[in-house]
This record gives sequence, structure tokens and C-alpha cells, in this order.
Amino acid sequence: MAAISLSVSTVKPLGDRVFVKVSESEEKTAGGILLPDAAKEKPQIGEIAAIGPGKRNDDGARQEMDVKVGDKVLYSKYAGTDIKLGGDEYVLLSEKDILAIVG
Repeated sequence: MAAISLSVSTVKPLGDRVFVKVSESEEKTAGGILLPDAAKEKPQIGEIAAIGPGKRNDDGARQEMDVKVGDKVLYSKYAGTDIKLGGDEYVLLSEKDILAIVG
């Protein structure tokens, strides 16, 4: 079986789903204590890397997405599916799991 090389540019989310590139988690606490990998919390902030075409309305028309590629977003802690593409970590989320756009 041939290996498939996937990247964000070759994978397109469907419907109202988005790919979010996960921000790095904090290495230290506010007091300067170094955290081991097991103690680090899953980050909840990331940058939109790719978006789907949008959800269909009842009449069949596409609803425009509220986010765009490049937006920094805050998303639900346990939402989405974790995916690793090309050494980078991404989360595939539904648009409803995005809580806010960080300015």
C-alpha cells in the first residue's frame, strides 16, 4: 500500500468545519515552574488554517462562515478531532465549537 502525504493544502474541510493550527502550550507557570508534558493543558487557542464552504440552510443555499483563514480563535476545550499533518498539530472543528475570535 502506498503512503499518502497529507498537508493542509491538500485536505479541504467539508460543510461548516475548520482546520485550526494549535498554538503551543505553556512550558512554564506564572511562577516560573517548568511543566512536564503530562501536566500541560490542551491549548484552546489556534489559528484558522482552512475552512469548509459553509453549512447548507433549509432552502439549500450555503450559509457564509463567520471566520476566515488567518483568524486567531478560542475554541471549546474538548471539541473537535486532533490531527497531525506534516509535523504540525491541528484540530478539525465544527464552526459551532468556536467560541470567539481573538483580536
